[in-house]
Amino acid sequence: MKKSLLSIYLISMLLVGATTSWSVRAESNVGYFGFEPDIITNYIGQGNKKLGYVRITVDLMLNDMADISVVEHHTPLLRDAIVEILSKEPEENIKSLTGREEIRKRCTEKFKALLKQETGQEIVREVLFTKYLYH
Repeated sequence: MKKSLLSIYLISMLLVGATTSWSVRAESNVGYFGFEPDIITNYIGQGNKKLGYVRITVDLMLNDMADISVVEHHTPLLRDAIVEILSKEPEENIKSLTGREEIRKRCTEKFKALLKQETGQEIVREVLFTKYLYH
């Protein structure tokens, strides 16, 4: 009797858990947009005498998949913004993990502001650097 009650309890908990996780997934409409090709630009090297370069792959986490076409339309504006941010960074920021995170956060805020100005909507949730190479 105890075994069958335990089995019924476990099965009912599995069903409740499956239903709950399904409803969470249904509410989430997050989309991703990847910039193609990679972004390559120069940055300020040591002593302002040497230029370095950085190559990054950028993906955007969007609040809604339906906004992918809006982001595609504004891709040149967003690419320009990230090139501008990277080209002004000193070598120490480009090459350090904390500097890279600061750059990523700055890009996120800039993208949010630009798209809010252009569309009036909150479109970008996060900017992700999926590849980050420098020399």
